[in-house]
Amino acid sequence: MDQPAAISVLSGFEVPSGSLWTLRGITSNVRYVEQEEKTALQAKQEGLGRPAATFAALIPIRKSAAWWELTQDERRQIFEAQSQHIAIGLRYLPAIARRLHHCRDISEEEPFDFLTWFEYAPEHEAQFDHMLLELRSSPEWRYVSREVDIRLVKNVA
Repeated sequence: MDQPAAISVLSGFEVPSGSLWTLRGITSNVRYVEQEEKTALQAKQEGLGRPAATFAALIPIRKSAAWWELTQDERRQIFEAQSQHIAIGLRYLPAIARRLHHCRDISEEEPFDFLTWFEYAPEHEAQFDHMLLELRSSPEWRYVSREVDIRLVKNVA
């Protein structure tokens, strides 16, 4: 007998019957990124679904009201000039693939603002943990009001 999937990543907003939990997010345009950074990210980033990347992390994040009260340029200043969010991420590519889903674009009432999805091979787990430590130590993280770190292992049997 087949085991049901522990997690399903679906396109669209159709929720399968029997689902106990649902997180919704959409991929969107790249934000807080300048052209040179976007080019560097695209040059190093590898896609999701790589056979060796059997470890994953889903980290839903909620930012504080203070973050959303800032202007776009103020958020950019904190995000990259102070926190080096993009520079940190670049150091861990291509070992760690990532995709960001925006929840706030659906509704401000969603439980999280972002769903961050990462995939990596087991031998890169320490690198992933170090990347998270760097990000969580940055000035940007003062604006994170809630996060949940969910780790997954792909069943390859």
